[in-house]
Parts: sequence; structure tokens; C-alpha cells
Amino acid sequence: MKRRHRHKKRSTRVIRLWNHDDVDKVLPYLRSVVGSLREHWLATQCARRQAQLVAARPGAHKRDALLALDAANENATRAETRFQDALAELSAIDVFLIDPVHGLALIPFRVEDELAWYVFDQFDKGGIVGWRYHHDPLEQRRPLELLPSGEASAAGNNS
Repeated sequence: MKRRHRHKKRSTRVIRLWNHDDVDKVLPYLRSVVGSLREHWLATQCARRQAQLVAARPGAHKRDALLALDAANENATRAETRFQDALAELSAIDVFLIDPVHGLALIPFRVEDELAWYVFDQFDKGGIVGWRYHHDPLEQRRPLELLPSGEASAAGNNS
């Protein structure tokens, strides 16, 4: 009798592929959510740093220091929860945060039969600063004008 190997089954997730017109419509919402993510990320880092500084003080085990450390840890936890909530909101619409500090996110779409990503930049006036194929290095940004004909005309409308 053959033994059956038990392999963990990978769950498959189907993501929404956006078109440029839909991305244009959602840009104000993306600015809001990515801006919130940035604020919550920075608040989390600040609160964690504050907790480290309190813990490193001489006499950190005295009552006042312990209360300050507890408050700093609680602030960090609250900020982290708000960050995770905003991240879940972004993930629900299949937009993926790359860098919370610089406000960068990727929005999936299709170029011919390949997965590609619009690069959203919170601090850019236009919002979409370029695109990349899935297999490109993460730092690569192709100009919107280089999109194949179907997407290129839609990208040129708002850029």
C-alpha cells in the first residue's frame, strides 16, 4: 500500500485587475487610505521608540517609569491596530502597500496576457507615476506612455 504524502494545500486568491479609468476614479480614496497608513505607521514607530527610550532610562523599574512604559506600549499597540485596519481596507480592494513612509502602493492590471502593476505615489500630483511588469525589479518604473495601445490611450487621458 502506498503512503500518501500530505502536502499543505496552497490557498489561491484571485485579485481584481484594474483598468486605468477605474484607477482614476479611486485616486482620491487611495490618497486618503495611503495617507492614513503613513500616519499610522509613523505613529507606531514613534510610540515604539518612546517605549524604548522610557525602558532605557536609569530607574526604569520605578512606578512612574513603569506607568510611562505601559502607556507608550499601549499607544504603540493602538497605532499598530489602526495601521492594520487601514491596510486591510487597502487589501480589500486589491491594492498593495509597498512603502508606508514614501506612500507607495501597487495596483494590479493586465498588459496583454501578463500581470503588471500601476505604481501609486501619495506625493505625486498625478498619483500614478508609472507601471511595471510583475517580473520587473520592484524599483522599476516604466512611463505610462509605454503601455501597449489599449492601456496607453486610457493612461494618457489623465496623465
